[in-house]
Amino acid sequence: MTEFNRPISGNDLARFSGPNTFMRLPQAQELNGLDVAILGVPMDIGTSWRSGTRFGPKQIRAESAMIRPYNMSTGAAPFDSLQIADIGDLAINTFSLADSLRIIKESYDAILTHDVIPVAMGGDHSITLPILRAVAAKHGPVALVHVDAHADVNDEMFGERETHGTVFRRAYEEGLIQPDKTYQIGIRGSGYAATDFTEVQGWGFQHFPAWDLWHRSLKPLGEEIRRDIGNRPVYVSYDIDSLDPAYASGTGTPEIGGLTTPQALELIHALKGLNIVGCDLVEVSPPYDTSGNTALTAANLLYELLCVLPGVQAR
Repeated sequence: MTEFNRPISGNDLARFSGPNTFMRLPQAQELNGLDVAILGVPMDIGTSWRSGTRFGPKQIRAESAMIRPYNMSTGAAPFDSLQIADIGDLAINTFSLADSLRIIKESYDAILTHDVIPVAMGGDHSITLPILRAVAAKHGPVALVHVDAHADVNDEMFGERETHGTVFRRAYEEGLIQPDKTYQIGIRGSGYAATDFTEVQGWGFQHFPAWDLWHRSLKPLGEEIRRDIGNRPVYVSYDIDSLDPAYASGTGTPEIGGLTTPQALELIHALKGLNIVGCDLVEVSPPYDTSGNTALTAANLLYELLCVLPGVQAR
């Protein structure tokens, strides 16, 4: 019988002490035997407005010490079902975005030689492009659930084609994602032109802007997405700025009128049953929320994503 890794209990060691790993899980040096590898990508050189996401993984880990192993809402017991460990941070090049994206891609290539689901803590959203390159190399073009205030489909930013605002145009152009199985949820705010959203709808992307979701449960939307995707491999990319700044002020490009935390939970819960092959949570910038609330919210959303991974049983 497999002995699964478990978070250190707050009744065995005070939550303000112990290892700075996600939920105080063991840190693994080897991937053999793991079902899920949690990792940090502490990078903010791809961002265009407020920096600080290089501190995201460290702060998310710190705030995750509060989370207990059983999901009382859904009954999910991820640590009874899967072998999960924190494998630390990728050693990005903090002076070069291009080199950092190469490092992320090559690191994920190595990770994905194992039968493991990678769960990344960003870092700005530019980390998702090299991740998708590696994921698509293994699984082929994947379905994409992208929760964000921004569509991130600019052609370039200051002449650069690989930034946090160009990720999903590059992913589309490179054939990394299935356009008709790409769902962008929570997008909003002002734009550069009236065609900012309509162009990608022409590619097949399905848009669910925040203003159409105000005062609504997201459970039916999540269930429809699950039915539409079926058993295809799917990647989930969750930008913390999808939430209204009232819930998550610590981010680089906040937009008012966003999703609520209950809506975020409803959406993630409804994704249970998808063939998720990887996920990330990005754009947590602790310097803009000294309370730690944004990182605490991010840690809980990552835990909820763990709870809907394939193979997780309920108790």
